[in-house]
Amino acid sequence: MPEKPPIVLTIAGFDPSSGAGITADIKTIAAHGCYGISCITALTVQSTSGVKKVCGLDPGLIIETLEELESDVEIAAVHIGMLGSAKVAKAVADFLSSVEPGRARPGKARLPNVVLDPILKSSSGTALLDPGGIRTVVERLIPMVDVVTPNAAEAGVITGLKVREIEEMNAAAARFHEMGAAAVVVTGGDLDKAIDLLSYRTKQGIEQEVFKAERQRSNSTHGTGCAFATAMACHLALDRGLAEATLLAKTYVTAAIANGQDLGRGTGPVHHLYRMGQQRRAIGSGSES
Repeated sequence: MPEKPPIVLTIAGFDPSSGAGITADIKTIAAHGCYGISCITALTVQSTSGVKKVCGLDPGLIIETLEELESDVEIAAVHIGMLGSAKVAKAVADFLSSVEPGRARPGKARLPNVVLDPILKSSSGTALLDPGGIRTVVERLIPMVDVVTPNAAEAGVITGLKVREIEEMNAAAARFHEMGAAAVVVTGGDLDKAIDLLSYRTKQGIEQEVFKAERQRSNSTHGTGCAFATAMACHLALDRGLAEATLLAKTYVTAAIANGQDLGRGTGPVHHLYRMGQQRRAIGSGSES
């Protein structure tokens, strides 16, 4: 009997174009050999041209869904993406912070390897989390999760600092630690240089690593943040350390952009399942020999 894959739960919104959100997360999870389960936080009307409308789901339904999933399967990691509203953010925080007998992790979510992608706006500029939701993220979720993965713009809004270069990333990371974050990856894919900063607490203090890559010149960049955070959750579920998970997630997103598909009239999606094409080509070339 084949070995069971790690189960990764994604809590996020629904993007009907599948460039980001739940359906993109499921593709990313599958690409990493894990099994994806999901809880939708909000429905959106959007395409590659941008987000037109957001409709949050009932927080009670979200908690029921999460409780039902947790009671049924063993979850190895959690990705939290778009929350949409303060009510939904609170519901997710309530679920993660509630303690079951024998499942307590002091100061942390009761589920392991929780990765928070604090999505505040769409790339087209539509607000995806209200001010109350941002407060819940800062006050409850950031201290609770294992890793926070803001991009430079999100890090700037949350910390109140300008984040445009590595020194400012360092300052923002320090502010996240002051907020209670155990680990933070400030991603800089939208900056002039594609630099990501990993900063995390150890028994010896704060340790940091910088990851660099060539900036991808592509119109297929929709969903990069979702793909990065979900890939990190997958690697943590596969028992990889923070530094390795960050490097592998960055490598995956870089390749997904490079293999991106020119779809729609706006910003196209990254190619979450590009490895399937590589496998088909490898099989095809092998059959010709």
